[in-house]
Amino acid sequence: MPSTQESMRLSAPESTSAQQTESASFSTEKPPSVNVLINRLTIIVPAYNEEKTITSILDRINEVKLIGNIEKEVIIVDDCSKDKTGQAAQEYMTSNSELTINYFKYLRHDVNQGKGAAIHTGIVHATGEYLLVQDADLEYDPGEYNTLLKPIINAQADVVYGSRFMGGNAHRILFFWHSIGNRFLTFLSNMFSNLNLTDMETGYKMFRTALIQQIKLEEKRFGFEPEITAKIAMVPGLRIYEVGISYYGRTFAEGKKIGWKDGFRAIYCILKYGLFNNQLLIKKNQRLSLKRHVA
Repeated sequence: MPSTQESMRLSAPESTSAQQTESASFSTEKPPSVNVLINRLTIIVPAYNEEKTITSILDRINEVKLIGNIEKEVIIVDDCSKDKTGQAAQEYMTSNSELTINYFKYLRHDVNQGKGAAIHTGIVHATGEYLLVQDADLEYDPGEYNTLLKPIINAQADVVYGSRFMGGNAHRILFFWHSIGNRFLTFLSNMFSNLNLTDMETGYKMFRTALIQQIKLEEKRFGFEPEITAKIAMVPGLRIYEVGISYYGRTFAEGKKIGWKDGFRAIYCILKYGLFNNQLLIKKNQRLSLKRHVA
């Protein structure tokens, strides 16, 4: 199928906290014994000043063949980059004659809002049955999409986390205190969510699109990870799995953006959504459903 391209320019959206919300009501079904039907996977790529790596990550996404001939939809959300990230991405999509990406959207924020805000924008525009976030910095390997998809296709999972701290895949050795910090944040998150995750802060999380599109999300920076973890933990009957993934971390000199302030924000978010704001809210006039489409 030829690639469908779309380009949009976005002004800063209204804060989701201003939207009318209501307490969630739920519908669950017994897990089917047959495979879950997925026609399209949406890959959201939040990008800010990733001119040096954006074409490389698109190359890797393009090289991946998804199991079951699942189509790939790539949504690049340029968070008002000051370099040529947008130009590089659009030139890649228009000049590449061997694309396996079926649908492509390039969206740009008029002002820098943060990674979480870029993810929110991508979620709104996603059309695949499932979605995941792919950082543009080459720290996570698109070759492992199928690893995350398998528990979903086999009707075992509704959400899959890719853990950097389990399995035998390659991991770049970097910062001791970062690893301690990640494990502490995961431990703290687990205390309030009653999950037993090994890597809450992982960038690889695969969700059912219809589910995550209904959940009210607020965090515009790196607080997205603890917020979404706290909120999906509140969904009755939701099956969450972890699979081991590889990790090719960057140093700050190589462009890593997250810092110690984001760690304190993560603690704040864990407490806010796990202790003081522990009621799952969905967008008004929507009913959260766990109905699963099976083959």
